[in-house]
Formats: sequence, C-alpha cells, structure tokens
Amino acid sequence: MIRLLFIPIIAGLLLTSCKQHPASLPNILFIAIDDLKPTLGCYGDFNIHSPHIDELAARGTVFLNNHCQQAVCGPSRASLLTGRYPDEISVWGFYSIRERNPDIVTLPQHFRNNGYTTVNISKIFDYRTVDKGMDTISWTWPSFPSGDKEMLPFYPEETGPVVGYFYQSERVKEVFKEKQELARASGGNPNQLTHAIIKPATECLDLEDNAYKDGVFAEKAMLDMERLAREGKPFFLAVGFERPHLPWTAPKKYWDLYERREIELESFRGHAENDKAYYYGLSNELRSYSDEEGNDAWGKLKDGIPLTDEEQKLLIHGYRAAVSYIDAQVGKMMEKLEEYGLAENTIVVIWGDHGWHLGDHGIWGKATNFEQATRSPLIISVPGRSASFTDQPTEFTDLYPTLCELAGIASPEELSGQSLVKLMKGEEDPENLFAFSQFTRGDKMGYAIRDARYRYVEWMAEGRHVNPDAGFTDVVDKQLFDYEADPQETVNVAGHDNYTSIEAGLKTALHEWLEGL
Repeated sequence: MIRLLFIPIIAGLLLTSCKQHPASLPNILFIAIDDLKPTLGCYGDFNIHSPHIDELAARGTVFLNNHCQQAVCGPSRASLLTGRYPDEISVWGFYSIRERNPDIVTLPQHFRNNGYTTVNISKIFDYRTVDKGMDTISWTWPSFPSGDKEMLPFYPEETGPVVGYFYQSERVKEVFKEKQELARASGGNPNQLTHAIIKPATECLDLEDNAYKDGVFAEKAMLDMERLAREGKPFFLAVGFERPHLPWTAPKKYWDLYERREIELESFRGHAENDKAYYYGLSNELRSYSDEEGNDAWGKLKDGIPLTDEEQKLLIHGYRAAVSYIDAQVGKMMEKLEEYGLAENTIVVIWGDHGWHLGDHGIWGKATNFEQATRSPLIISVPGRSASFTDQPTEFTDLYPTLCELAGIASPEELSGQSLVKLMKGEEDPENLFAFSQFTRGDKMGYAIRDARYRYVEWMAEGRHVNPDAGFTDVVDKQLFDYEADPQETVNVAGHDNYTSIEAGLKTALHEWLEGL
C-alpha cells in the first residue's frame, strides 16, 4: 500500500474537464534510462523481456545505429541536452555545464522558453554537472526529488525507504548501520564511508515496484501526468530511471523472467588482435561494488583475473532483471497517457545515455570507444506516424533539433546535430553518414567515427580538448573495425593493406569533423 494521500479522479470526468491544447503543439514524454544498452526485443535481442518498450517501438522509429558522444553519464547527457559535442562545451567528465557555458540554452529550457511546461523527475542531467535543482532554469516546476524526504510517501509501509544506493535487504540494512556507527566513531563522514564499504552489485527480493526508487519515479510521473492533463498546456515531461545502472536491484518477479543456467556468456572475452591494453580500462565501476557483507567481490578484475562463469551469469541476470523492471515502469506510464487522453498528442522518446559491456572484451562497464559502450538505444514515437527502423548512423546531438522540428519550434542556430525527421519518414539523409564519440585514457583522447559498417579511432597524445591548435601530428595509435566481417571486434585492421582506402576516407571525415568543432 502506498502512503500517499490524494483524491482519485474518475478517468471520464478528467477527460471531459481537460483543456486540450492545439495539435500543433505536441507534448513530449522524454524517458532517460541510465546505462541501457540496446538490450531490447526491438533491437533484435530475443533474450530480453521488454514487451512495453517493444510495443512503443512498434509505433515509432527505432534508430539501430545510434551512438552517444562519450560513454559515461555526465558528458553524454550534457552533450545530448545541449545539442553540442563534449569538446564544444568542455564537458568531458563531471564538470558544471553552466560554469563552462553560462549562456547555453538546454533542450528543456528551449521548450520552456517556447511556452511548454517543463517537468523533471529524477536523473535527466547528471546531478554532478548541474545545480541542486537539476539545472533550475530548465524546469517550470521544481525538480523531483529535492531530497529523500520528498520520496517517503511513495514507499510501501512494510519496507520504508531504501538504504544506501538502492537496497531493501535486511542484512544490508544491518551492515549499513554497523558501518555507519564505525564511521561516526572514527570521526569520518558516515554516508560517504558507508557507501564505499557496503554496496552489493545485485539484490533480488520479493517486493513491489515502488519499494525501489524507480518504482517511485514512475508513480510520481503518473501523478504529474494527471496534473498536466488537467492544466491542458503543452508539456515536456522528463522522467529519468536509474536502473539498469549498478547496482542491479529489482523485484524478484523480474529476476524470475530469466533462467540463469540458460544465460549465454559473450563468446569473445579477450583483447582484439593488434590492440593495446590501455584502450580497455579496468572495469572500475563494478570493482567499487561489494557482496552483501561488504566484502570486495570484484577487485580481481584490476589484476586481469577473469570472473567465473557463475559470476558472469549472475551479473548478466541482474542487468536483464533491471531492464525488465524499467520496462514495466514504462508500460505503466503508457497506460496513463491513454487514460488521461494524452496519447494522441504526445511524442514519446526513450533513450539510454550510453551502452554497457557485459563481459565482451573482458570489460564490465562503459567508458570505452568500443561498440558496446557507444551504441545506445533511441526510440521516437510520434502519434499518427508509421513505424520504421533505420540503420543510418545517428547520434545524441541529433535529438535536440529533431524534437524542435517535430514540435514546430525553431532550433537554436548553434546546435551541432542534424534533425532525424527525414529518417523517421523512411527517407535516406545524406547529412547523417557518421556518428562521433570520444573517450580518454590517461593523457590520451581517443576520437571515434562510426559509419554504416566501420569504426575508426585515433588516439591523440594531446587531444583537441587540450590543444585545439595541435593539428593531427600527435596521433599515437589507431583502431579500425569492420562490423560486417567482424561484429565482435576481434581484430583491429588499422594499417592492413586491404583496408587502406577505407581508413583514409574515415580519417579524412574524422579530421574534417574535428576541425569544425
């Protein structure tokens, strides 16, 4: 039972009292799903249970070859929400967007400036890159949640709020309390020290959806839809779900959708031939998690010790359960759109901020320039439009101008992306031939270009982010992958004689892009 007091509104009464705004001003439901790779049925992954997102995709456009600009939360979201590349806004990590770009107009801010009610629930911007109001200037209403207390009425009475990062386990709560008491005794910051010690990578308990935060976010989104429907103004409702970001905590019913012993592991779990070790990283994020007692469970990855098959299956199982959990929350929101009479005039966008390695190349996490980290789901459903798929390269900088065109709003001139509306109509678009990504390793920046078949990466000793005038004399390493011949990236063919012309063409296109930043 949810501890929340509100007056139920009969759907029929609500619909008759709504002031519908003109069809020329569509609503936007903007759904961000943290760390979601294209592990969805609509992307051809038949191991996953994602019926609600797949149903939405069947009414929209699925961008099969879409890529983020930097495979980590902060810069990826900053780039998408400003329509600019990381090098253009100088956000390559968890830096303040506004301190580096005080006059920039974000996507929701632009819609707010054009008469929309803009609403933020949970993680749309990465909270480390904006103010405490999740970029206050972008939103008409105060962002939710402003603090943990604001979420309390939504949790079931029998469980109460989560502890730590996302846990309801009684054992974790006990250990958490013990560790906090020890932290206080040592004079340290209890929360900071406890989070560093006890945070299991997975949790499977027989609970209701709203026992975890993402279920609360869906509940709040549905209440906000009700209010927005009554007000009758065009809205931009942004809902951020935190799973399947680690930890993979989801109610047991979503774990039960999968049989762990049937999970297949990645067939290629090594480094590509001709590659260098520094391209790969050390799975740092997973290594920061523990077991249920707070013991180091994944630190061996730093020493290059592979996980056992059972450990890998547990992690993949957890990721899939978390995806299915979020899929169910999407389904609830789609039902409410119908119930409140909003579906016929609401554009729905679903995106994951980057991909995630689930053991391929021996990597567990994001933060690389490989396909599994940069390739990210993007689905746009526009009422009245036919379903379509496109495998032309697209990128998240394209989303800002696309939504502006779909809403009939002029785009800011300084945007870097291209509208995807032509592709949504089933037309080829010569402007969308490449997607660009980047990621750092130490003092090197790797810049990647992806076309319909190939990925080419140049690693620069001093990336353009450090010295824009350096030219291209500081390229120290290269990668080239052919996804038609080698979809698992087992061989780096940069420098191979039979790829000379391909490499030269991608190199030229990459340098032209960099020079234009």
